[in-house]
Amino acid sequence: MLTDRQRDVLGFIQREQRERGVTPSTREIQQHFKLASQTSVMQYIAALERKGFLDRQARKARSLVTAMQKVRITDIPIYGQIPAGMSVLTEQTVEGHVSLDTASVNASKNGRTFALRVRGDSMIDAHILDGDVVILEDRKEVRSGDIVAALIDGETTLKRYVLERGRPYLKAENPLFPNLVPAQELLIQGVMVSLVRKHLPATPRRRI
Repeated sequence: MLTDRQRDVLGFIQREQRERGVTPSTREIQQHFKLASQTSVMQYIAALERKGFLDRQARKARSLVTAMQKVRITDIPIYGQIPAGMSVLTEQTVEGHVSLDTASVNASKNGRTFALRVRGDSMIDAHILDGDVVILEDRKEVRSGDIVAALIDGETTLKRYVLERGRPYLKAENPLFPNLVPAQELLIQGVMVSLVRKHLPATPRRRI
């Protein structure tokens, strides 16, 4: 597992390699992250090497390290929010991107992936929380038990797809929310393959 800063450093190295074709120097990494010294940079590099994300190449001009081929970063567009509560209409506009290691996305090789930000708590028993970003694959095949982004009777929501006695419905993962049975239309927009959660620092306790 990587710390948030280790992930940031790795992402910066990968982005520079992808966009400029070279690995950034330790001084460029230091300047980008406004670190006090290059010693801090070398500590991050050593940790990434130790965890298998970087490979040191001796006598390589400019570059002290180069990312291993097995680590490939992909940028996934985030299309607004999707309710994990009662269904409401959402605008399908790109609000940003999330950068992930291709191997961790868990999608099929040629699948088109996109991301949605979760709003609501109807999926908390599936460990999907308000504010999480879910990574989905746009595919036609869906199995009973998959978590999906679905258009049900004109409204979009994130639920578990269930097929029971040949009839599909959407199941909430919170007993406070009802299941959704389509009256006319149920269209699967994407199948969840990964989840991204931003870890916030713990709030220090105040002494009384």
